[in-house]
Amino acid sequence: MDTWEGGQADSRSCLICGDRATGLHYGITSCEGCKGFFKRSICNKRVYRCSRDKNCEMSRKQRNRCQYCRLLKCLQMGMNRKAIREDGMPGGRNKTIGPVQISHQEIERIMTGQEFKEDNHIPEHSWGDNMDNEQSSPNNGVSEVNHPSPMSTLSSSRSMDISSYNATYQEQYVGTLVPLHYQSLPHLFGYMEESGPFPSPARSLYPKSQTLVSQLMAAEDLAPLGTPMLIEAGFGVTQVELFALLCRLADELLFRQISWIKQLPFFCELSIEDCTRLLSATWQELILLSSFTIYSAQIFGDLAAVTAKYSPLDDQLKEFSEDGMDVMERLIYLFHKFHQLNVSNEEYACMKAINFLNQDIRGLINVSQLEQLNKRYWYVCQDLMECKYPQQPKRFTEIMMCLPEIRCIAGKLVYFPVEQLPLLFKAVLHSCRSGLKL
Repeated sequence: MDTWEGGQADSRSCLICGDRATGLHYGITSCEGCKGFFKRSICNKRVYRCSRDKNCEMSRKQRNRCQYCRLLKCLQMGMNRKAIREDGMPGGRNKTIGPVQISHQEIERIMTGQEFKEDNHIPEHSWGDNMDNEQSSPNNGVSEVNHPSPMSTLSSSRSMDISSYNATYQEQYVGTLVPLHYQSLPHLFGYMEESGPFPSPARSLYPKSQTLVSQLMAAEDLAPLGTPMLIEAGFGVTQVELFALLCRLADELLFRQISWIKQLPFFCELSIEDCTRLLSATWQELILLSSFTIYSAQIFGDLAAVTAKYSPLDDQLKEFSEDGMDVMERLIYLFHKFHQLNVSNEEYACMKAINFLNQDIRGLINVSQLEQLNKRYWYVCQDLMECKYPQQPKRFTEIMMCLPEIRCIAGKLVYFPVEQLPLLFKAVLHSCRSGLKL
């Protein structure tokens, strides 16, 4: 919200978790993490629950382990919910608004969700920064959330345009330590500004669009994954065994992406050098995208059943990093978003082509050719959704928003410690499977 007065650096600590503070946010000195958490909690009207005594430790490493106590401390330290902008944009609504001390009764109404039922002045912005979830840390059984209904999470009160999304994206991701081609918002959003995010009335799919979609579908291997994911009853799974299984799955998924590229209708138009660079830069994104869509039943069903039999040691739980918590929250959020959108195979094929044809990647030879191809499938995807989902005018915008989120997660996974992957997958799959019956 606000930086330090005079724009000078300051070594003060966050009043919530003790991390390095970045300025005055919603009236008090706090870090970026607690600033974003408070905004998400209030804007999304989150109701958490503490499984302990409502007095959990708040530190940089422990702050994600109990969202109830984190929000409680935000309110107790004076974070002012009236300073949150009502349009969901970055920054505070009024920089003259300072900290506020509220009564125990008022805090209780906020923590139980009673105030959200009575107060219609604070809007619900569930599309916003980052993602809090019903189980924010592995194996702790804390912090349950009353999630909005599936479609309300996507479109209930969002009178959003692309410019506001650009600003929010930059606030959320700029400065993240990820490879360069993950750091900037994809050029794709420029196309949306040209064509407009709102579709025309229902009509038939253009013949050329139909042909291109059919070609993309012909390149897809929609058969179930062949990697065995069966564990005999009564047997557990070790960290080494689970890691080996994850490697086999990654190998199969990567092999399918390579085969897919060779079947693409424009494969012969691209140079071998550009194909290699594109695959090297996007293979993790393509695997994530397929895991959340066409293979989700197996990943969040069969694989989740295997990870449930893995019991991490206490030392492994303690070593799970703050970055690991962030990646876990993002993955869970993305799972719920894809589940709510219920992306069709045709939409998935278009998203995949658009994500692959990313001319922002360094070292490409024929950038203008990739831009034209990307633009072609961008319009095809929009045409498809206008025709198939005329009752969802914001669907195209919502689906395209998933791509930069996938890129951000893939960029973070590049640096993720391999020894923590089994625990990460256990936590993510358990949380997603618990929240939804697949």
